[in-house]
Amino acid sequence: MSISHAPPSAAEPDISGMPAAGGPLALEPLVPASSRRTRVPRWLRRTTGPAVLLLLWQVLSATGLLTSDALASPGRIARVASDLIADGSLASAMGTSLQRVAAGLLLGILVGTGLALISGLFRIGEDLVDAPVQMLRTVPFVGLIPLFIIWFGIGEAPKVAIITLGVTFPLYLNVYAGIRGVDAHLIEAGESSGLSRWGLVRHVVLPGALPGALTGLRYSLGIAWLALVFAEQVNADSGIGFLMVQARDFLRTDVIVVCLIVYALLGLLADFVVRSLERLLLQWRPTFTGR
Repeated sequence: MSISHAPPSAAEPDISGMPAAGGPLALEPLVPASSRRTRVPRWLRRTTGPAVLLLLWQVLSATGLLTSDALASPGRIARVASDLIADGSLASAMGTSLQRVAAGLLLGILVGTGLALISGLFRIGEDLVDAPVQMLRTVPFVGLIPLFIIWFGIGEAPKVAIITLGVTFPLYLNVYAGIRGVDAHLIEAGESSGLSRWGLVRHVVLPGALPGALTGLRYSLGIAWLALVFAEQVNADSGIGFLMVQARDFLRTDVIVVCLIVYALLGLLADFVVRSLERLLLQWRPTFTGR
């Protein structure tokens, strides 16, 4: 005796919840909740805060709540910036300041990275180098300006020395921490694969320390522009700081703000360059980018 079962119709799903054989599959794409809502472009979100601040500044200046003696209006600052660009004084000052920062940054990178490699790779180097560096980094580099003037005179040398000193220590700390932060298991794996001491340094230690080095470079660039502000107050006859000193003597807040904006834009550009280097050199390290 046999029992016959009627085949399921195409419209009826089987017990697994799927349509029967021969029936169409109704697939619905899964869309993340974050992409279903309307998203504001990121560039617009990033510019909203500065735009609101600029608008508030203009309103306060137009209503007289913020006097021109205290701070010039954005419109006045824009006109002064246009005049400084037209007569070439701003471009000349920027060129001089960039040369000073470049020279101090290059020397600071060489000194800071070299000391970090000596201290991070060798125990005897750490014993000889780390303690003096830790003591010197607690001394405010601005307080050394009188000594630099006595040692190097009032020319370009003390200005570059101030920037170099400001750049050296954050780079040293981050490179040193990056070297000592390399996973010991990676060192053991490299030794097991037959790498020499130089091979370990080249293929394991230095790549592992690269994220810390780039972070130190970002800090160093920020401090380089800060050091430049102080350096160009020391008997300077050119540069953005020189324009600020002249503007201070004549109570020109508009020129001072223009110079500060130039400092900020140059610092932002330098940070963008380093972040681009991070994306290029650290492609092997996936990181969280926010949600």
